[in-house]
Amino acid sequence: MTDHADPAPAALVVMGVSGSGKSTIAAAVAERTGSIFLDADDFHPASSTTKMQAGMPLTDADRWPWLAVLGDEIARRLEKGQSVVMACSALKRSYRDVLRERGGEAVAFALLHGSQELLASRIGARTGHFMPSALLESQLATLEHLEADERGFVVDVSSTPAEIADDVLAAWRG
Repeated sequence: MTDHADPAPAALVVMGVSGSGKSTIAAAVAERTGSIFLDADDFHPASSTTKMQAGMPLTDADRWPWLAVLGDEIARRLEKGQSVVMACSALKRSYRDVLRERGGEAVAFALLHGSQELLASRIGARTGHFMPSALLESQLATLEHLEADERGFVVDVSSTPAEIADDVLAAWRG
């Protein structure tokens, strides 16, 4: 009888601007892989949520403590032997660096990418979300695409959520 070790715990941050489907896709990937799903939005302090609801973009000073908490949560889960799929905008390289530094080498990124028109139409169709569509342009201007030395990949979001999740899984596990 051969002993089959479980794969090492891994962390995938499903990233992108508002409307790209981060939460939907991350939850689907987590479910399919038996991973823990975490939505970074759930970790925002009330002051940041209030600011975004008012149409004001967060500053880096707002984000640094939040990113540290996210990275620490990833590390905590990995240390417990749990794989994690997190939905998080992670728009700048420096933000991803914090997640990697605090979360560990097992952190990879899936950038969900789509046209501004598609993203705006998705945001407009949502109800009950704190991110107004007016901030989409600001997020697109802030987005720094994954660099060659970053562990990650880009997935187009113009298809169905199930197909996008398939693409993410194929790229992450492939």
